[in-house]
Amino acid sequence: MNHTVQTFFTPASTDCPLNYEMLKEEHEVATLGEPHNPAPPTSTMIHIRSETSLPDHVVWSLFNTLFMNSCCLGFIAFAYSVKSRDRKMVGDLTGAQAYASTAKCLNIWAMILGIIMTILLIIIPILILQAYQ
Repeated sequence: MNHTVQTFFTPASTDCPLNYEMLKEEHEVATLGEPHNPAPPTSTMIHIRSETSLPDHVVWSLFNTLFMNSCCLGFIAFAYSVKSRDRKMVGDLTGAQAYASTAKCLNIWAMILGIIMTILLIIIPILILQAYQ
């Protein structure tokens, strides 16, 4: 039902036959009476943000920067994580997702290379010491 004030025309004044909508509105006006408030109703739209938890991997990147920064991948991952957080604060979720995905990939490679280098730094000296004995 439309609550705005409308002028209804009779077939004599419009020279066209009545359609169903006009008949329905005339019936509603006759049954319910004229609207009590002549001003059109106002509506309020509320946009509720969906609180999707979009990870930005800042803590993981900081860990890799401090402890497993092989080939500076941890630092680069940290930079992308900060960019992801900035995009998320602005409201650009697609940009934040792109930066977070890059940061995640860099963090994975930094972690893998850091673990391999740590293992090699432990195993190679042990093998050298065993070779001299």
